[in-house]
Amino acid sequence: MSRHHKAHGANGQHRPVYYNLFELLGLLLAFFLYLIPFYFVIINSFKTKREAGLMNISWPSTFQIAENYRTVITNNRSALLVAFKNSIIITALSLLVMILVCSMAGFVLQRRRDKLSTAANFALLTGLMIPPAIVPTIWVMKAIGIYKSIPGMVLIEVALNCSFSSILYRGFMGSIPREIDEAAVIDGCGPLGLYSCIIMPLLKPVTATIIVLSTINIFNDFVNPMYFLPGTRNITVQQTLYNYSGQYANDYNLLFADVMLITIPPLLLFIFFNKQIVSGMVAGAIKG
Repeated sequence: MSRHHKAHGANGQHRPVYYNLFELLGLLLAFFLYLIPFYFVIINSFKTKREAGLMNISWPSTFQIAENYRTVITNNRSALLVAFKNSIIITALSLLVMILVCSMAGFVLQRRRDKLSTAANFALLTGLMIPPAIVPTIWVMKAIGIYKSIPGMVLIEVALNCSFSSILYRGFMGSIPREIDEAAVIDGCGPLGLYSCIIMPLLKPVTATIIVLSTINIFNDFVNPMYFLPGTRNITVQQTLYNYSGQYANDYNLLFADVMLITIPPLLLFIFFNKQIVSGMVAGAIKG
């Protein structure tokens, strides 16, 4: 056998050795593409204001790690801590509402086959394609008294993310046999009991996927809080970046330190739950 056919694939079949070489080169390329921006942000967050303003990846002559990060945390009466509190509250409440509503919607849309469900599926797809109308939305929020409020921002985030989440739930529901529903109904289980005791526990993989993806999306939302949640008391983590960037001066060392602090929670969440993301999306795509 030729030396180029000694490698084995995951399914036991022979693979050419240069396949492994191409895979290794691809992994190294992806590693450097993602590593260099992180290194750039991290190393500049350790520098002085003058050195960080040079915007290079050179090693700092003087480390100001503690000073920079302490300034970011305590600046503007600990605005970063207030922003973390607001962002965590908005993210947590949005996830609770979205999981409850979208899981029910996905269950009904997958199980029903009529004109109403067809129209609802079309509406979900439309929600993915049509951007939100800012001015009419603000007008409606003012009319019902939820503008510049945390509950109003929660409803906005739910509305913007519910289409994608409902489609994921609907696709994953295709992997759950209808016989489970029928057996539960025969045993005397009502609609609410069927959903809460039978269906919802089976949706854990796709729920984990939605939690991770939606958490990163909502926590890192920069534009929508500017429109729908203005005010210094309502500041979110992404808006704290404005504190170190201006028209005439930029504190890049503090800006990069702020970027690092607000990047850590989503990054850790993605690292620990990346397998759940893949399994939830793939199961819904293949079995649906």
